[in-house]
Amino acid sequence: MSILHGKLHHKTPGWVPTGARFHIRIRSEGAHARLTDPDIAARLLSSVTFYHARSRWCAWLFVLMPDHLHAILSFSQDVSMSRVLGDWKKYHEHKTGICWQDGYFDHRLRSDEEFIEKSHYIRMNPVRAGLCAAPTDWPWVVEPWKQTT
Repeated sequence: MSILHGKLHHKTPGWVPTGARFHIRIRSEGAHARLTDPDIAARLLSSVTFYHARSRWCAWLFVLMPDHLHAILSFSQDVSMSRVLGDWKKYHEHKTGICWQDGYFDHRLRSDEEFIEKSHYIRMNPVRAGLCAAPTDWPWVVEPWKQTT
């Protein structure tokens, strides 16, 4: 990661293997566009599947919360994570009116155990927030990789 003009620019180092999984968290700003509004959520999740189908990313898990989202994604080495996520955020700024916070959080998952642990953490997020009783009750989840294997 390098700092240029006061912003963090996320670049996957060349030594990170292709297909490495990253936990991503992106926050929205303002209360006018809740990510879990049914119309907005449907558009967001549809675009996740679209990006997956077009190999812009491999979406392992994607969960919407009212003011942020969690994802586990893999990226190819030929396009930076920042570019892919930036393009996706920009598209939704124009199509759904979502105002995103600058940047995003990312953490590379270094083992299958960490992937399982983080997946559980992400799925439990709506339960911990009191939005549903069980992770399976939360409607704003997609796992496109399961549909392509």
